[in-house]
Amino acid sequence: MAEKACVKRLQREFRDLCKEPVSHVVARPLPNDILEWHYVLEGSEGTPFAGGYYYGKIKFPPEYPFKPPGISMTTPNGRFMTQKKICLSMSDFHPESWNPMWSVSSILNGLLSFMMDSSPTTGSVTTTVEEKQRLAKASLAFNSLHSRNCFQNMLTSMKSSLQPSNLNLSRTHLQLLKMDS
Repeated sequence: MAEKACVKRLQREFRDLCKEPVSHVVARPLPNDILEWHYVLEGSEGTPFAGGYYYGKIKFPPEYPFKPPGISMTTPNGRFMTQKKICLSMSDFHPESWNPMWSVSSILNGLLSFMMDSSPTTGSVTTTVEEKQRLAKASLAFNSLHSRNCFQNMLTSMKSSLQPSNLNLSRTHLQLLKMDS
């Protein structure tokens, strides 16, 4: 069970994230468990991940924000192993470097930034640009098949909160949302 301070903090961070979304990312807690968040990262244009949609989870400890979360990715992407924790300075791999001032938004920005990096770390894989591009093209089909309920719920949530003034979504992403209607 989460501590009261943890619940209040994550609720506030969710409200903040709804008001000021992270570019190329949508994240939501499970309706029945504030400690488990699901996210979808959109691959940035000009990178091998362009056109890809990468689904994953962030699991917060009951002591958050005083302890860091665990982060994993479900969608094959050519950068991180799937279903394995990713080693980041903002993850539970490095509790000594965790800063309680970091938020869900800063975690998502850090994850997106680290995805574009090629530094080896626990939970990373080494692949070619071509493999990353192939996986980006296959990501929607993979997510629809393997993570259908959560992924579709994220897309529905993205559609309902879509505000072009504060979301930087690609034309492909907008078409995807229209197709999901």
